[in-house]
Amino acid sequence: MDFPLLHAGNRRVFLKGAASFMGTTALASLMGRAAEAGGGLHLPAKAKRVIYLHQSGAPSHIDLFDHKPAMAAHQGKELPASVRMGQRITGMTSGQSAFPVASAQWGFARHGKSGMPLSELLPHTGKIADDICLIKTLNTEAINHDPAITFIQTGSQQPGRPCFGSWLSYGLGSTNENLPSFVVLISQGSGNRTDQPLFSRLWGAGFLPGSYQGVKFRSQGDPVLYLENPAGLTREARREQLDTLGELNQLTSGALNDPETATRIHQYEMAYRMQASVPELTDLSKEPQHVLDLYGPEVKTPGSYAYNCLLARRMSERGVRFVQLYHRGWDQHGDLKNHLPKQCHDVDQASSALVQDLKQRGLLEDTIVVFAGEFGRTAYVQGSISNPGFGRDHHGRCFSVWVAGGGFKGGLIHGETDEFCYNIVRDPVHVHDFNATLLHQLGIDHERLTYRFQGRDFRLTDIHGKLVGALVG
Repeated sequence: MDFPLLHAGNRRVFLKGAASFMGTTALASLMGRAAEAGGGLHLPAKAKRVIYLHQSGAPSHIDLFDHKPAMAAHQGKELPASVRMGQRITGMTSGQSAFPVASAQWGFARHGKSGMPLSELLPHTGKIADDICLIKTLNTEAINHDPAITFIQTGSQQPGRPCFGSWLSYGLGSTNENLPSFVVLISQGSGNRTDQPLFSRLWGAGFLPGSYQGVKFRSQGDPVLYLENPAGLTREARREQLDTLGELNQLTSGALNDPETATRIHQYEMAYRMQASVPELTDLSKEPQHVLDLYGPEVKTPGSYAYNCLLARRMSERGVRFVQLYHRGWDQHGDLKNHLPKQCHDVDQASSALVQDLKQRGLLEDTIVVFAGEFGRTAYVQGSISNPGFGRDHHGRCFSVWVAGGGFKGGLIHGETDEFCYNIVRDPVHVHDFNATLLHQLGIDHERLTYRFQGRDFRLTDIHGKLVGALVG
């Protein structure tokens, strides 16, 4: 097993030409980090891997997870100023003359032994109610999509930091040398088809060596570009090419101590091994019919959310450390009643199936599954309450996510919001706290997984974050 947490950092560039000094310093760095990390881990790990189901655009916690029947009494009435408290709002609704309340547009039902209330739009999620930890009080300072997605993924609203998957790849490495430790899958939702874009920097390594960035799998053609050799080039000839190229790159690396040269060597070798491993990974023909039925009819459509969920399970059981799914289409500024059911239909059965499938295989106990957007939606409508096509604006003060496996307490409902799903009343969980807790379950102290860059030690949680012990067993 490779533990990149133990590798020397960008100080190589600073130490160009000072070979003997560099050798001594690098060795000391390796030994010190090994002693600190205890072989790559700071803490007893409950989980080995993560499947992160990011719902890009932000699902409405009001309509899906945070049941507030008392809101119905305020339907169409102005949101009280004592609730809003002068909150900063986006440009989409800042020009509105009124902020009328809209309660949940769908009914709720209780599920499992825990009696967890969930929207009628999520019947399949109800089947795993006792396996998921529902957090109703996640909160963020970001109020627009790009800063908010960047924040929950990297710990900063400003681009340029490593994302969660890169930090984990750097800290724990891979358990399968034939597949990347960090893979990204993207699907387009049936709701808002003009949703905001996703930028590749969201799965970038930032200032970490490039070998720790996510590898995006495509939904059409070869899953990874140039997976097939050109016509007339045998695998043996490709191996000879890479060996020669590797020798040239090693000469450059030795002369300049450039970490990006080492990254290129790593990427060429990984690409060669993936030519054999990826076709087997993406071949679903040997999956039993009952498993395919569990994920739903779209599971055989490459690029669909269901297909990506099954692929995530296959990657996890083959040692991929972090699988990041992005499902677009949740940005319902308008036509909420039409778009939200479509989005839920996309994800409900497959998300539930993923948890059930992992559990049946004995993988859920050491796999963390996260279902989260970047923020929530407002209790007041965007548009007119009399217009059936109204929507909801962005809301960062509180929103709901769920987590399953990896030692998180199944059937737990954590935190409480006010009667408008607008402010947190009890047990807040900041984004930094959430990431710190995820790392803790993976055996990592979030304050000790650091990387020195431009004279400062950086980490995923910046200078913030604390373990939320109530979420985990």
